[in-house]
Amino acid sequence: MQWEGINEFVQVAEVESFTQAAKRLTISTAQVSRQVSALEQRLHVKLLYRTTRRVSLTEEGRVFYQHCRGVLDSLDEAEQAVTSLQSKPQGKIKLTASVTYGEQQILPLVNDFVRLHPAIEVTAQLSNQRVDLIEEGFDLAIRLGKLSDSSMIARKLSTRRHYLCASPSYLQRCGTPHSLSELSQHNCLLGTRDYWRFHEAGSDRNIRVSGRLRYNSGQALADAALKGLGIVQLPDYYVAPHLASGALLSLLEAQREPEEGIWAVYPHNRQLSPRIRLLVDYLEAQLQL
Repeated sequence: MQWEGINEFVQVAEVESFTQAAKRLTISTAQVSRQVSALEQRLHVKLLYRTTRRVSLTEEGRVFYQHCRGVLDSLDEAEQAVTSLQSKPQGKIKLTASVTYGEQQILPLVNDFVRLHPAIEVTAQLSNQRVDLIEEGFDLAIRLGKLSDSSMIARKLSTRRHYLCASPSYLQRCGTPHSLSELSQHNCLLGTRDYWRFHEAGSDRNIRVSGRLRYNSGQALADAALKGLGIVQLPDYYVAPHLASGALLSLLEAQREPEEGIWAVYPHNRQLSPRIRLLVDYLEAQLQL
């Protein structure tokens, strides 16, 4: 009886919604509501304010949540410690990554990983939107570039580099830029930003560019560059094969920005999980080959 309703209450407190908490727990909203109500009756205290628009913690609920979260984290660590003693890693992993990098690089490696560890289950959600790992119940995120969330643990898996490039046919027709200022004379193939990043004279520079095409797809931009429609700046995993074949030519290499990190990011309560550590170790080893 002492434990009934605790997990449901913690989930509701974290997502501020009975419906979302039910989804995280894969049970009905009514069941979550019953368990939390029974918990409040047992404690003789109101833990949550409920309105038609949102759910929030009372002062007593906030104190109770802090203690319950610590208890559940300790239980999770205990479970992970027991799992680590087993010869066969097992359990579920929920991860997120950006769409293209996830499709091209991460999920093929995850497929290889689960072949090696058949008792591990993986759920992946690919999105170019930054998700809240705690609120949405993710164990792991693969993130690119500079990190902004210092509350998570981050481990560097590899690096990526951006290339400015164009097809030989475009350069023959429109000329080759030899300085950043000359980019204003060219058709620049744009993504979601209207500037490109460079490094010149020891400083990072953002150069505003313009052109006839703007896509939120790196694949489509690479295709446009291959077809001679303009100059593009893209990460290496979009253009490396085309640079190697000569279908695209690298430009302004002296002004290329430094390499960026590719990171595994996870909440503190996942750092001791054997299955998470095993997957991160595998991704790091494979991405650095």
